[in-house]
Amino acid sequence: MNFDSHILNTLTAAVALVNRLTPGQSGGAPFAAPADLAEATADALGDDGRRRPTVSSADAEQLTAVATRMRVIFEASHGGDTDRAAKEVNALLLDTNARPQLDRSGAPGWSLHFHGADDTLANGWAAGCAAGLAMALGSDLAGRLGVCSAPACDRVFVDASRNSARRFCSPQCQSRVKAAAHRARQR
Repeated sequence: MNFDSHILNTLTAAVALVNRLTPGQSGGAPFAAPADLAEATADALGDDGRRRPTVSSADAEQLTAVATRMRVIFEASHGGDTDRAAKEVNALLLDTNARPQLDRSGAPGWSLHFHGADDTLANGWAAGCAAGLAMALGSDLAGRLGVCSAPACDRVFVDASRNSARRFCSPQCQSRVKAAAHRARQR
């Protein structure tokens, strides 16, 4: 699996935003949009050890709208409709005016990052996530964007496994499906 660390970070952020900000089903139960969007957005952007930012209400609303659009990309890619996924990513790239830029990273040297037309938190993350999704869809890794296969769960994931065999959003959903199959065999 060859996502570089920056692309994997933006894809991880995209997954966290979609899974925390969009309603649906999670782990067999209904999942409502959070009451405090700013708090949920900050939690999503602080996943995986990233510094948890302070998120304004306006940024949270903008990123919630972007998360809804990104869900469409994950669902289209998972369903094999890469044309629709690409069309949605292209629209998101255009809307965020995502542009590449070399930034100094923590280690010596430069890293390629994507920024929006302005330096607002919401547009920066939206542009970065859009670019990460574009890099995934525009490569042989397009099939790595998925939607959980567990019943009553529609959370998304990026399959970073070596064998491209991931089917579930979390170990909990995988265990739930395995336990149900075991109970069915015991009957």
